[in-house]
Amino acid sequence: MATAANRLLFLLCTTNLLVLLSTSAAGATTDLDIRVDLIHVDAHRNLTLLERLQRAIHRGSNRFMSLRQGSTKGINGTGMNQSNIQSPVHTGSGEFLMNLAIGTPPLPFLAIVDTGSDLIWTQCSPCTNCFTQSSPIFDPSNSSSFSKLPCSSPLCSALPSSTCTPDCAYLYTYGDSSTTQGILGSETFTFGSDNKTVSVDKIGFGCGEDNEGNGFKQAAGLVGLGRGPLSLISQVGSSLYKQFSYCLTSIDDADMKTSRLIFGSAAVPKNLNDSKVAVTTPMVVNDAHPSFYYLELKGISVGGKRLRIPRSVFRLNPDGTGGLIIDSGTTMTYLEAAAYRQMRKAFIKGIDLPVADSSAVGLDLCFTSPSTAKTVEVPALTFHFQGGHLDLPGNNYFILDDSTGLFCLAMMPSSGMSILGNIQQQNFHILYDLHKNMVTFTPAQCDQL
Repeated sequence: MATAANRLLFLLCTTNLLVLLSTSAAGATTDLDIRVDLIHVDAHRNLTLLERLQRAIHRGSNRFMSLRQGSTKGINGTGMNQSNIQSPVHTGSGEFLMNLAIGTPPLPFLAIVDTGSDLIWTQCSPCTNCFTQSSPIFDPSNSSSFSKLPCSSPLCSALPSSTCTPDCAYLYTYGDSSTTQGILGSETFTFGSDNKTVSVDKIGFGCGEDNEGNGFKQAAGLVGLGRGPLSLISQVGSSLYKQFSYCLTSIDDADMKTSRLIFGSAAVPKNLNDSKVAVTTPMVVNDAHPSFYYLELKGISVGGKRLRIPRSVFRLNPDGTGGLIIDSGTTMTYLEAAAYRQMRKAFIKGIDLPVADSSAVGLDLCFTSPSTAKTVEVPALTFHFQGGHLDLPGNNYFILDDSTGLFCLAMMPSSGMSILGNIQQQNFHILYDLHKNMVTFTPAQCDQL
Protein backbone atom coordinates (compact mmCIF):
# COMPACT_ATOMS: atom_id res chain seq x y z
CA MET A 1 0.00 0.00 0.00
CA ALA A 2 1.28 3.50 -0.81
CA THR A 3 2.14 6.01 1.90
CA ALA A 4 -0.43 8.66 2.78
CA ALA A 5 1.21 11.26 0.56
CA ASN A 6 3.38 11.33 -2.55
CA ARG A 7 5.91 14.10 -3.15
CA LEU A 8 4.93 15.69 -6.47
CA LEU A 9 7.13 17.81 -8.68
CA PHE A 10 5.14 20.30 -10.73
CA LEU A 11 4.91 18.52 -14.05
CA LEU A 12 2.63 19.00 -17.00
CA CYS A 13 1.71 15.58 -18.33
CA THR A 14 -0.01 15.36 -21.68
CA THR A 15 -0.06 12.14 -23.63
CA ASN A 16 -0.64 12.72 -27.30
CA LEU A 17 2.15 10.86 -29.02
CA LEU A 18 3.66 10.42 -32.45
CA VAL A 19 5.27 7.09 -33.23
CA LEU A 20 8.33 7.30 -35.46
CA LEU A 21 9.36 3.94 -36.83
CA SER A 22 12.41 3.56 -39.04
CA THR A 23 11.94 1.25 -42.02
CA SER A 24 15.17 2.06 -43.83
CA ALA A 25 18.78 0.98 -43.59
CA ALA A 26 19.72 -2.56 -42.67
CA GLY A 27 17.00 -4.68 -44.22
CA ALA A 28 15.25 -7.61 -42.55
CA THR A 29 16.70 -8.85 -39.28
CA THR A 30 16.72 -12.24 -37.65
CA ASP A 31 15.76 -10.60 -34.36
CA LEU A 32 11.98 -10.69 -34.69
CA ASP A 33 11.34 -8.25 -31.87
CA ILE A 34 9.82 -5.03 -33.15
CA ARG A 35 10.63 -1.78 -31.33
CA VAL A 36 8.82 1.44 -32.13
CA ASP A 37 9.98 4.85 -30.97
CA LEU A 38 7.35 7.22 -29.59
CA ILE A 39 7.44 11.00 -29.36
CA HIS A 40 4.78 13.56 -28.50
CA VAL A 41 2.42 14.41 -31.35
CA ASP A 42 2.53 18.12 -30.42
CA ALA A 43 6.32 18.28 -30.41
CA HIS A 44 7.84 21.16 -32.42
CA ARG A 45 4.49 22.97 -32.60
CA ASN A 46 5.65 25.88 -30.41
CA LEU A 47 2.67 25.47 -28.07
CA THR A 48 2.40 26.73 -24.51
CA LEU A 49 1.82 24.20 -21.74
CA LEU A 50 -1.78 25.36 -21.43
CA GLU A 51 -2.36 24.94 -25.17
CA ARG A 52 -0.89 21.43 -25.09
CA LEU A 53 -3.10 20.51 -22.16
CA GLN A 54 -6.24 21.92 -23.78
CA ARG A 55 -5.54 20.05 -27.01
CA ALA A 56 -4.99 16.84 -25.04
CA ILE A 57 -8.23 17.28 -23.13
CA HIS A 58 -10.15 17.96 -26.35
CA ARG A 59 -8.79 14.83 -28.03
CA GLY A 60 -9.39 12.76 -24.92
CA SER A 61 -12.99 13.93 -24.68
CA ASN A 62 -13.68 13.00 -28.30
CA ARG A 63 -12.03 9.63 -27.78
CA PHE A 64 -14.16 8.93 -24.71
CA MET A 65 -17.35 9.75 -26.60
CA SER A 66 -16.33 7.37 -29.39
CA LEU A 67 -15.60 4.56 -26.94
CA ARG A 68 -18.89 5.07 -25.16
CA GLN A 69 -21.05 4.99 -28.29
CA GLY A 70 -23.38 2.09 -28.95
CA SER A 71 -22.17 -0.95 -30.83
CA THR A 72 -24.09 -0.22 -34.03
CA LYS A 73 -24.87 2.80 -36.14
CA GLY A 74 -26.74 3.05 -39.42
CA ILE A 75 -24.62 4.13 -42.37
CA ASN A 76 -25.82 4.79 -45.90
CA GLY A 77 -23.38 2.67 -47.84
CA THR A 78 -22.15 3.66 -51.28
CA GLY A 79 -20.67 1.13 -53.64
CA MET A 80 -21.55 -1.71 -51.26
CA ASN A 81 -24.61 -2.93 -53.17
CA GLN A 82 -26.77 -2.21 -50.12
CA SER A 83 -29.03 0.77 -49.56
CA ASN A 84 -28.52 0.72 -45.79
CA ILE A 85 -25.72 -1.08 -43.98
CA GLN A 86 -25.58 -1.46 -40.22
CA SER A 87 -21.91 -1.02 -39.35
CA PRO A 88 -20.51 -1.31 -35.83
CA VAL A 89 -18.85 1.87 -34.59
CA HIS A 90 -15.14 1.69 -33.70
CA THR A 91 -12.99 4.21 -31.87
CA GLY A 92 -10.39 5.35 -34.40
CA SER A 93 -8.39 8.60 -34.06
CA GLY A 94 -5.87 7.17 -31.62
CA GLU A 95 -3.15 9.25 -29.98
CA PHE A 96 -0.25 7.57 -31.77
CA LEU A 97 1.08 7.44 -35.29
CA MET A 98 3.35 4.79 -36.74
CA ASN A 99 5.63 4.87 -39.77
CA LEU A 100 5.64 1.51 -41.55
CA ALA A 101 5.81 0.26 -45.13
CA ILE A 102 3.52 -1.78 -47.35
CA GLY A 103 4.08 -3.91 -50.43
CA THR A 104 6.99 -5.14 -52.55
CA PRO A 105 8.92 -2.94 -53.06
CA PRO A 106 7.96 -1.40 -49.68
CA LEU A 107 6.15 1.95 -49.79
CA PRO A 108 6.44 3.91 -46.50
CA PHE A 109 3.31 5.47 -45.01
CA LEU A 110 2.09 6.93 -41.75
CA ALA A 111 -0.75 5.24 -39.83
CA ILE A 112 -2.72 5.82 -36.66
CA VAL A 113 -2.16 3.16 -34.00
CA ASP A 114 -5.43 2.29 -32.27
CA THR A 115 -5.85 -0.18 -29.40
CA GLY A 116 -9.63 0.26 -29.61
CA SER A 117 -10.24 -1.13 -33.11
CA ASP A 118 -9.03 -4.00 -35.30
CA LEU A 119 -8.85 -3.26 -39.02
CA ILE A 120 -5.53 -2.42 -40.66
CA TRP A 121 -6.03 -0.16 -43.68
CA THR A 122 -4.46 2.45 -45.89
CA GLN A 123 -5.65 4.61 -48.76
CA CYS A 124 -5.37 2.90 -52.14
CA SER A 125 -5.54 4.01 -55.74
CA PRO A 126 -7.65 4.35 -57.67
CA CYS A 127 -9.32 6.54 -55.02
CA THR A 128 -12.89 7.66 -55.57
CA ASN A 129 -12.73 9.77 -52.41
CA CYS A 130 -9.44 10.12 -50.52
CA PHE A 131 -8.04 12.77 -48.18
CA THR A 132 -4.64 14.40 -48.72
CA GLN A 133 -1.70 12.49 -47.26
CA SER A 134 1.99 13.32 -47.09
CA SER A 135 3.19 10.07 -48.70
CA PRO A 136 2.20 8.60 -52.11
CA ILE A 137 -1.07 6.68 -52.09
CA PHE A 138 -0.50 2.92 -52.27
CA ASP A 139 -1.13 1.46 -55.72
CA PRO A 140 -1.58 -2.33 -55.40
CA SER A 141 -0.80 -2.82 -59.08
CA ASN A 142 2.79 -1.75 -58.36
CA SER A 143 3.33 -4.42 -55.68
CA SER A 144 4.33 -7.99 -56.52
CA SER A 145 3.08 -9.29 -53.14
CA PHE A 146 -0.49 -7.88 -53.24
CA SER A 147 -3.51 -10.12 -53.67
CA LYS A 148 -7.23 -9.68 -53.13
CA LEU A 149 -8.82 -11.79 -50.43
CA PRO A 150 -11.84 -13.84 -51.52
CA CYS A 151 -15.21 -13.66 -49.79
CA SER A 152 -14.51 -17.15 -48.43
CA SER A 153 -11.57 -15.81 -46.41
CA PRO A 154 -11.99 -15.99 -42.60
CA LEU A 155 -10.86 -12.36 -42.43
CA CYS A 156 -13.66 -11.34 -44.78
CA SER A 157 -16.10 -13.16 -42.51
CA ALA A 158 -14.64 -11.28 -39.52
CA LEU A 159 -15.49 -7.89 -41.02
CA PRO A 160 -18.48 -6.22 -39.36
CA SER A 161 -19.83 -5.19 -42.80
CA SER A 162 -18.83 -6.83 -46.08
CA THR A 163 -20.30 -7.73 -49.47
CA CYS A 164 -19.05 -9.65 -52.51
CA THR A 165 -18.47 -7.47 -55.57
CA PRO A 166 -17.21 -10.26 -56.34
CA ASP A 167 -14.21 -9.30 -54.17
CA CYS A 168 -14.53 -8.88 -50.40
CA ALA A 169 -15.73 -5.28 -50.11
CA TYR A 170 -15.82 -3.71 -46.65
CA LEU A 171 -17.19 -0.72 -44.75
CA TYR A 172 -15.65 0.27 -41.43
CA THR A 173 -17.09 3.08 -39.31
CA TYR A 174 -15.51 5.11 -36.51
CA GLY A 175 -17.03 7.00 -33.60
CA ASP A 176 -16.53 10.45 -35.14
CA SER A 177 -18.51 9.29 -38.24
CA SER A 178 -15.33 8.81 -40.28
CA THR A 179 -15.46 5.79 -42.57
CA THR A 180 -13.18 3.74 -44.77
CA GLN A 181 -14.53 1.65 -47.61
CA GLY A 182 -12.81 -0.54 -50.16
CA ILE A 183 -11.50 -4.05 -50.88
CA LEU A 184 -9.89 -6.45 -48.41
CA GLY A 185 -6.45 -7.51 -49.58
CA SER A 186 -3.34 -9.36 -48.46
CA GLU A 187 0.08 -7.74 -48.42
CA THR A 188 3.59 -7.70 -46.95
CA PHE A 189 4.12 -5.14 -44.19
CA THR A 190 7.52 -3.96 -42.99
CA PHE A 191 8.17 -2.72 -39.45
CA GLY A 192 11.30 -1.81 -37.54
CA SER A 193 13.46 0.58 -35.55
CA ASP A 194 17.06 0.90 -34.36
CA ASN A 195 18.16 0.26 -37.97
CA LYS A 196 16.42 -3.13 -38.00
CA THR A 197 13.38 -4.12 -39.98
CA VAL A 198 10.99 -7.04 -39.93
CA SER A 199 8.77 -7.98 -42.86
CA VAL A 200 5.58 -9.94 -42.27
CA ASP A 201 3.83 -11.56 -45.24
CA LYS A 202 0.14 -12.05 -45.97
CA ILE A 203 -1.38 -9.55 -43.58
CA GLY A 204 -5.01 -8.86 -44.34
CA PHE A 205 -5.77 -5.17 -44.69
CA GLY A 206 -8.32 -2.77 -46.05
CA CYS A 207 -7.37 -1.17 -49.36
CA GLY A 208 -9.43 1.98 -48.85
CA GLU A 209 -10.78 3.57 -52.01
CA ASP A 210 -13.40 5.80 -50.32
CA ASN A 211 -12.27 7.33 -47.02
CA GLU A 212 -14.25 10.12 -45.40
CA GLY A 213 -14.17 12.16 -42.20
CA ASN A 214 -11.77 14.20 -40.08
CA GLY A 215 -10.38 11.38 -37.99
CA PHE A 216 -7.57 10.27 -40.32
CA LYS A 217 -6.09 13.39 -41.89
CA GLN A 218 -2.89 13.30 -39.83
CA ALA A 219 -2.01 9.93 -41.40
CA ALA A 220 -2.60 7.65 -44.40
CA GLY A 221 -4.46 4.88 -42.67
CA LEU A 222 -4.76 2.99 -39.40
CA VAL A 223 -3.25 -0.04 -37.64
CA GLY A 224 -5.71 -1.74 -35.29
CA LEU A 225 -4.23 -3.33 -32.16
CA GLY A 226 -7.52 -4.50 -30.64
CA ARG A 227 -8.36 -8.07 -29.65
CA GLY A 228 -10.35 -9.04 -32.76
CA PRO A 229 -9.12 -11.30 -35.61
CA LEU A 230 -8.49 -8.42 -38.01
CA SER A 231 -5.96 -6.64 -35.79
CA LEU A 232 -2.21 -6.72 -36.30
CA ILE A 233 -1.54 -8.48 -33.01
CA SER A 234 -4.08 -11.21 -33.90
CA GLN A 235 -2.94 -11.72 -37.48
CA VAL A 236 0.76 -12.20 -36.91
CA GLY A 237 -0.29 -15.23 -34.95
CA SER A 238 2.89 -16.77 -33.58
CA SER A 239 3.56 -16.97 -29.87
CA LEU A 240 6.31 -14.38 -30.30
CA TYR A 241 3.85 -11.70 -31.26
CA LYS A 242 1.02 -12.67 -28.91
CA GLN A 243 2.35 -10.08 -26.52
CA PHE A 244 3.15 -6.42 -26.82
CA SER A 245 3.99 -3.63 -24.44
CA TYR A 246 4.53 0.08 -24.28
CA CYS A 247 6.24 2.44 -21.88
CA LEU A 248 5.41 6.16 -21.91
CA THR A 249 7.87 8.71 -20.58
CA SER A 250 6.86 11.87 -18.71
CA ILE A 251 5.96 13.91 -21.72
CA ASP A 252 6.32 17.28 -20.04
CA ASP A 253 10.11 16.74 -20.16
CA ALA A 254 11.66 19.49 -22.26
CA ASP A 255 13.90 16.90 -23.98
CA MET A 256 10.86 14.89 -25.17
CA LYS A 257 12.60 11.63 -24.21
CA THR A 258 11.83 8.60 -26.31
CA SER A 259 9.05 6.18 -25.33
CA ARG A 260 8.64 2.66 -26.68
CA LEU A 261 6.11 0.32 -28.23
CA ILE A 262 7.48 -3.24 -28.36
CA PHE A 263 6.30 -6.50 -29.96
CA GLY A 264 7.81 -9.93 -29.31
CA SER A 265 9.91 -11.37 -26.49
CA ALA A 266 11.46 -8.00 -25.68
CA ALA A 267 8.00 -6.77 -24.72
CA VAL A 268 8.29 -8.65 -21.41
CA PRO A 269 9.47 -6.42 -18.51
CA LYS A 270 12.65 -7.60 -16.80
CA ASN A 271 10.99 -7.46 -13.37
CA LEU A 272 7.81 -9.24 -14.49
CA ASN A 273 8.05 -11.88 -11.75
CA ASP A 274 8.92 -9.48 -8.93
CA SER A 275 5.71 -9.38 -6.92
CA LYS A 276 6.99 -6.36 -4.98
CA VAL A 277 6.81 -4.11 -8.03
CA ALA A 278 4.81 -5.93 -10.74
CA VAL A 279 1.00 -5.71 -10.68
CA THR A 280 -0.75 -8.32 -12.86
CA THR A 281 -4.47 -8.34 -13.52
CA PRO A 282 -6.59 -10.44 -15.90
CA MET A 283 -8.20 -9.04 -19.01
CA VAL A 284 -11.99 -9.27 -19.11
CA VAL A 285 -13.79 -10.16 -22.34
CA ASN A 286 -17.11 -8.56 -23.30
CA ASP A 287 -19.02 -9.88 -26.31
CA ALA A 288 -20.59 -6.47 -27.00
CA HIS A 289 -17.12 -4.88 -27.42
CA PRO A 290 -14.73 -7.78 -28.11
CA SER A 291 -11.88 -5.54 -29.29
CA PHE A 292 -11.52 -3.59 -26.04
CA TYR A 293 -9.05 -4.40 -23.27
CA TYR A 294 -11.19 -4.48 -20.13
CA LEU A 295 -9.74 -4.74 -16.61
CA GLU A 296 -11.63 -5.48 -13.41
CA LEU A 297 -11.35 -2.47 -11.12
CA LYS A 298 -12.54 -3.41 -7.63
CA GLY A 299 -11.98 -0.15 -5.77
CA ILE A 300 -9.92 3.02 -5.18
CA SER A 301 -7.98 4.33 -2.19
CA VAL A 302 -7.00 7.96 -1.57
CA GLY A 303 -4.46 8.73 1.13
CA GLY A 304 -4.39 5.09 2.17
CA LYS A 305 -8.14 5.00 2.84
CA ARG A 306 -10.43 2.82 0.73
CA LEU A 307 -13.33 4.79 -0.75
CA ARG A 308 -16.81 3.39 -0.17
CA ILE A 309 -17.58 2.68 -3.81
CA PRO A 310 -20.13 -0.08 -4.44
CA ARG A 311 -18.69 -2.91 -6.57
CA SER A 312 -21.59 -2.42 -8.98
CA VAL A 313 -20.18 0.98 -10.05
CA PHE A 314 -17.40 -0.66 -12.07
CA ARG A 315 -19.30 -3.81 -13.07
CA LEU A 316 -19.07 -4.74 -16.76
CA ASN A 317 -22.53 -5.58 -18.07
CA PRO A 318 -23.32 -8.04 -20.90
CA ASP A 319 -24.61 -5.20 -23.10
CA GLY A 320 -21.21 -3.50 -22.98
CA THR A 321 -22.07 -0.76 -20.50
CA GLY A 322 -19.97 -0.20 -17.41
CA GLY A 323 -16.57 -1.71 -16.81
CA LEU A 324 -13.13 -0.15 -17.20
CA ILE A 325 -11.04 -0.10 -20.39
CA ILE A 326 -7.28 0.45 -20.43
CA ASP A 327 -6.66 2.61 -23.49
CA SER A 328 -3.42 4.13 -24.74
CA GLY A 329 -5.36 6.54 -26.95
CA THR A 330 -7.35 8.36 -24.25
CA THR A 331 -5.51 11.13 -22.45
CA MET A 332 -7.26 11.44 -19.09
CA THR A 333 -8.77 8.74 -16.91
CA TYR A 334 -12.57 8.80 -16.87
CA LEU A 335 -14.35 7.30 -13.85
CA GLU A 336 -18.04 6.67 -13.31
CA ALA A 337 -19.47 9.73 -11.56
CA ALA A 338 -20.46 7.81 -8.41
CA ALA A 339 -16.79 6.85 -7.89
CA TYR A 340 -15.32 10.10 -9.18
CA ARG A 341 -17.33 12.23 -6.73
CA GLN A 342 -15.94 10.31 -3.76
CA MET A 343 -12.39 10.58 -5.07
CA ARG A 344 -12.81 14.32 -5.74
CA LYS A 345 -14.10 14.89 -2.21
CA ALA A 346 -11.15 12.98 -0.74
CA PHE A 347 -8.62 15.06 -2.67
CA ILE A 348 -10.27 18.34 -1.64
CA LYS A 349 -10.07 17.19 1.97
CA GLY A 350 -6.48 15.96 1.64
CA ILE A 351 -4.90 18.89 -0.26
CA ASP A 352 -4.31 22.08 1.70
CA LEU A 353 -4.90 24.46 -1.21
CA PRO A 354 -7.93 26.53 -2.22
CA VAL A 355 -10.18 25.05 -4.93
CA ALA A 356 -10.01 27.18 -8.09
CA ASP A 357 -12.10 27.82 -11.19
CA SER A 358 -10.90 25.13 -13.63
CA SER A 359 -12.79 26.32 -16.73
CA ALA A 360 -9.65 27.83 -18.33
CA VAL A 361 -8.00 24.42 -18.41
CA GLY A 362 -11.03 22.26 -19.12
CA LEU A 363 -10.62 19.88 -16.21
CA ASP A 364 -13.06 19.32 -13.36
CA LEU A 365 -10.95 19.86 -10.22
CA CYS A 366 -8.16 22.41 -9.87
CA PHE A 367 -6.44 24.13 -6.95
CA THR A 368 -4.62 27.46 -6.77
CA SER A 369 -0.94 26.70 -6.39
CA PRO A 370 1.40 28.92 -4.36
CA SER A 371 3.67 30.80 -6.77
CA THR A 372 6.79 29.97 -4.74
CA ALA A 373 6.10 26.28 -4.28
CA LYS A 374 8.40 23.70 -5.87
CA THR A 375 6.61 20.63 -4.53
CA VAL A 376 3.22 19.90 -3.01
CA GLU A 377 1.89 17.11 -0.83
CA VAL A 378 -0.87 15.09 -2.48
CA PRO A 379 -2.72 12.08 -1.06
CA ALA A 380 -1.55 8.76 -2.48
CA LEU A 381 -3.81 7.15 -5.08
CA THR A 382 -4.22 3.38 -5.44
CA PHE A 383 -6.33 1.49 -7.97
CA HIS A 384 -7.36 -1.92 -6.63
CA PHE A 385 -7.52 -4.35 -9.55
CA GLN A 386 -8.41 -8.00 -9.50
CA GLY A 387 -5.08 -9.60 -8.60
CA GLY A 388 -3.12 -6.53 -7.49
CA HIS A 389 -2.98 -2.96 -6.22
CA LEU A 390 -1.56 -0.26 -8.52
CA ASP A 391 0.03 2.68 -6.67
CA LEU A 392 0.30 5.71 -8.95
CA PRO A 393 3.09 8.30 -8.71
CA GLY A 394 1.75 11.76 -7.88
CA ASN A 395 2.62 13.25 -11.26
CA ASN A 396 0.51 10.55 -12.93
CA TYR A 397 -2.67 12.11 -11.61
CA PHE A 398 -1.95 15.79 -10.86
CA ILE A 399 -0.63 18.39 -13.30
CA LEU A 400 0.35 22.05 -13.07
CA ASP A 401 -0.08 24.84 -15.59
CA ASP A 402 2.52 27.52 -14.85
CA SER A 403 0.75 30.18 -16.90
CA THR A 404 -2.39 30.07 -14.75
CA GLY A 405 -0.98 28.66 -11.50
CA LEU A 406 -3.62 25.93 -11.57
CA PHE A 407 -2.85 22.56 -10.05
CA CYS A 408 -5.33 20.04 -11.50
CA LEU A 409 -6.51 16.46 -11.18
CA ALA A 410 -5.96 14.70 -14.52
CA MET A 411 -9.20 12.75 -14.30
CA MET A 412 -12.81 13.41 -15.26
CA PRO A 413 -16.26 12.07 -14.33
CA SER A 414 -18.07 9.83 -16.80
CA SER A 415 -21.25 7.91 -17.36
CA GLY A 416 -21.66 4.49 -18.98
CA MET A 417 -18.05 3.30 -18.75
CA SER A 418 -14.66 4.07 -17.20
CA ILE A 419 -11.29 4.41 -18.98
CA LEU A 420 -7.75 4.23 -17.61
CA GLY A 421 -6.05 6.99 -19.61
CA ASN A 422 -2.45 7.26 -20.64
CA ILE A 423 -1.37 10.03 -18.26
CA GLN A 424 -2.03 7.49 -15.51
CA GLN A 425 0.01 4.91 -17.43
CA GLN A 426 3.20 6.95 -17.88
CA ASN A 427 6.46 5.51 -16.53
CA PHE A 428 4.96 2.05 -16.29
CA HIS A 429 6.11 -0.74 -18.60
CA ILE A 430 2.72 -2.22 -19.48
CA LEU A 431 2.61 -5.74 -20.94
CA TYR A 432 -0.41 -7.12 -22.80
CA ASP A 433 -0.11 -10.91 -22.77
CA LEU A 434 -2.77 -12.34 -25.10
CA HIS A 435 -1.72 -15.93 -24.31
CA LYS A 436 -2.40 -15.64 -20.61
CA ASN A 437 -5.06 -12.94 -20.98
CA MET A 438 -3.23 -10.70 -18.52
CA VAL A 439 -2.02 -7.10 -18.27
CA THR A 440 1.03 -6.34 -16.12
CA PHE A 441 2.22 -2.95 -14.83
CA THR A 442 5.83 -2.53 -13.70
CA PRO A 443 7.47 0.82 -12.82
CA ALA A 444 10.18 1.74 -15.34
CA GLN A 445 12.43 4.46 -16.65
CA CYS A 446 10.76 4.41 -20.03
CA ASP A 447 13.44 6.42 -21.83
CA GLN A 448 15.98 3.70 -20.95
CA LEU A 449 14.14 0.72 -22.50
